[in-house]
Amino acid sequence: MLKLDHLTVIAPSLAEGVAHVRACLDLDVPFGQRHRYMGTHNHLLQLGAMTYLEIVALDPEGEKPGRRRWFGLDDYAKVRADWDEGRRLRAWVARTDAIAEVIAGREAVFGEKVPLPAVNSTFDFAIPVDGTLPLDGVAPSLIDRRGKPRSMTTIADLGARLVSFSLEHPDPDAVSALYGQLDIDRPPEILRGPTLRYRARIGTPAGVRELA
Repeated sequence: MLKLDHLTVIAPSLAEGVAHVRACLDLDVPFGQRHRYMGTHNHLLQLGAMTYLEIVALDPEGEKPGRRRWFGLDDYAKVRADWDEGRRLRAWVARTDAIAEVIAGREAVFGEKVPLPAVNSTFDFAIPVDGTLPLDGVAPSLIDRRGKPRSMTTIADLGARLVSFSLEHPDPDAVSALYGQLDIDRPPEILRGPTLRYRARIGTPAGVRELA
């Protein structure tokens, strides 16, 4: 079974990502970490129930990883185009304890299992060979922490809690069928819409706000 792990705002820059989340939630999400093995960095916010929000972008001071990065971040033009279209909450990540089994036969969707970091790896992430989001973000990215839950102690808790999570798509029946095959616990609600778009309703100290 796949379980909701975290929601991902994919930004052209961290500053833009943080500003967008601030405008939506009235919260200043603090810095998380640099992914030296991937050339990216992030800000992180707890959302309750072992889930969190990640704002991720290319690290201008980071080194190229020698392979395609996660979340389609090598394609800056597309990241910028999605951002300018208002598709900023762009993806989500599902956790599994059997990533190889989930990927098997679905390599065209999820790509390959990549142990990270490359040296002394502690988790596995599925990354398509071309670095794109799985099915342009319809399918979740996959993470396998090898039986060790993600520590929440290093993620800021500002009182935000995920209330609901939805995906708008022109063909909701096809998305529902895909999610059924993947056996996803707590998947986004699937709604009909003109284009792929995620929305999350998040409870904050100032009330329930929407992040999209």
